[in-house]
Amino acid sequence: MIPENCGAKIMKISDIISVWYKKNKRVLPWRENSDPYSIWLSEIILQQTRVNQGLAYYKSFIEKYPDVHMLAEANEQDVMKLWQGLGYYSRARNLLYAARQVRDEYNGVFPTAYNDLIKLKGVGPYTAAAVASISSNEAVPVVDGNVIRVLSRIFGVEEEVNTGKGQQEIQRLAWEILDRQHAGEHNQALMEFGALQCVPGMPDCMNCPLQSLCEANRSGSQTRLPRKKSGPAVKERYFYYLVLTSAGYTYIYKRTKEDIWKHLFEFPLIESSTPLTDSQLMKKVGEMPGIGGEKFTLRSISPEVRHQLSHRTIHARFMRIELKGDNIALPGEWIRIAVSSLSDYPVPRLIDRYLEETDITSYN
Repeated sequence: MIPENCGAKIMKISDIISVWYKKNKRVLPWRENSDPYSIWLSEIILQQTRVNQGLAYYKSFIEKYPDVHMLAEANEQDVMKLWQGLGYYSRARNLLYAARQVRDEYNGVFPTAYNDLIKLKGVGPYTAAAVASISSNEAVPVVDGNVIRVLSRIFGVEEEVNTGKGQQEIQRLAWEILDRQHAGEHNQALMEFGALQCVPGMPDCMNCPLQSLCEANRSGSQTRLPRKKSGPAVKERYFYYLVLTSAGYTYIYKRTKEDIWKHLFEFPLIESSTPLTDSQLMKKVGEMPGIGGEKFTLRSISPEVRHQLSHRTIHARFMRIELKGDNIALPGEWIRIAVSSLSDYPVPRLIDRYLEETDITSYN
């Protein structure tokens, strides 16, 4: 709860962070103007990564799609390719869907009001508040991970912040300290303060301008706050990729099921809930239509590569397989492509890393 008689403290917080922001804010391209499209694009990208990495993605997107009209006309595969490596690929699909909503429902004029922005695909309360406040100074607070950390520490919030009660408490505090006259700058300052000053782990409290107002600093609970409820258990999955080559060609397929990496491409896959031995793998490959018998030669099996997702751990191995002959009847969903054209297809980061480290053009 907000402590009693803390009105003066609340006013000070906004003023102090605003002064800090003017001295310490980073120079970033989406801060050069109040264009809602640029702000929206940056916020969607930065949900997935830190600014240093996200900056390159932002520049790539804004260079290829400088306005919402061009993004709305984009091919999904091209958008997914630009997004490659960021993860949570549903957000890339939502990005394209939302651009088309703006084109079709808002006559191509990107909205700046919270109540309009929240209707766009993939735009939640945080993104809608960020775009509305920064582009048009609408008085709505932004609550992202950085803001949650700052508010939890300043006010000593003991509720678990990823529960309904904890979220309500943080939202209430965000409204309490909001500078309604300068909402856009206030929100940017608060997010930047969390990103640079009130960082995860042990922040530099000795040089923090809010040191005397912070409950966590007073009680020594900086590393304990914010408190979070434990998430679901991580699921282990075992992926065995078949890197099939024949006369300069290879095979891929598009993931279409409601699962990780939907609409991305990958090599044909054998998945198991438990690890498979090399002999078990060879047996499974030998039983596959079009490959079994004498129609392939196994060249190598890679060591295991571990790939961590939010609630899944992927244990992957890559089987280098050379096919014999040209008239091989393989599953219809497999696409035969030139090895040299692999870079044209959006693939999961796991596959991308493999291609960076392995020259499969040498397989034939």
